Amino acid sequence: MKILFISPRYSGGIGGHAAMLASQLQKSKIQVDFVDPPKIPIKNLKNPSFVITSSVSSFFKGSYDIAHGFNVPSAFAMKTARAKKRVLSIHGVFSDQVNALHSSALGDTAKSAEQNALKWADKLTTDSKMTQKTYKERLGVDFEYLPSPIDAEKLDGISDVEKKDKQIVYVGRDSYEKGIDILRGIESQIKGNVVYCTNLPWEKAMSTLKSSSMLVVPSRMESLPTVVKEAFYLKIPVVATNVGGIPELVTSKTGVLVPPEDPQTLLSEINSILEDKERAKKLTHEAFDFVNKNMTWNFWLPKYVEFYKKLLE
Repeated sequence: MKILFISPRYSGGIGGHAAMLASQLQKSKIQVDFVDPPKIPIKNLKNPSFVITSSVSSFFKGSYDIAHGFNVPSAFAMKTARAKKRVLSIHGVFSDQVNALHSSALGDTAKSAEQNALKWADKLTTDSKMTQKTYKERLGVDFEYLPSPIDAEKLDGISDVEKKDKQIVYVGRDSYEKGIDILRGIESQIKGNVVYCTNLPWEKAMSTLKSSSMLVVPSRMESLPTVVKEAFYLKIPVVATNVGGIPELVTSKTGVLVPPEDPQTLLSEINSILEDKERAKKLTHEAFDFVNKNMTWNFWLPKYVEFYKKLLE
């Protein structure tokens, strides 16, 4: 089986998932090649330039069994690729994300591109049941649920680090939808030290996470954040907003959910967990058990392989 992966990047978010998936498939003796063309390094021109360069690159890559695009900008190259079947994965509702980050005019363009892109794929996949449900209700399209698991082996390889008492960590982009400004707004009232991992290599971010007392996810919108699963595996308590697919991971047993855009409740829960170590320990035990059973590649890789095989039948 030969699969062509197409993504604007292969780190962080859905791009990081694509890289992990490729690595796992290659271990299963499935050939995975990548479309990774140059892009104009300017914020509002990156995706448009990627659409053009990736479409040309994918056509000249050769013939494949499957072209798998990750997120809507990859759909154009997925369509032009010479492949028997086409898969498009979207994590979170694409047009909603564009609307939140850009102008309404760009949001309308994104919505049109999104609707076309969904028609070009033979199969659509997403990592959260929330996204699956939203697309079904809005556009009547069916997505297959295939979440992004964690690489337990790589996490086991993170070196032991000294625990830093009452260290709170944020891991993610410095971006509006991630709510980093909300955390910064209450930072002076937190009874601990906040560390921001916004642009670190994965190993360094995981080392910082492992040394911390808590992960805070103050997002305004999300799909199914990998960092929450990683915190679960590393037995770090999680306080997160009740948005997107987060409640599929964070429940009253595995962590603490707070309303979005509610800094005072977020502050109260952060300080409460910092003080109540017994509660924190109980949450991390349940969270580790959940992610170890349900969100590792040992569990999901066979399902991905079966998904591709069925697509080609």
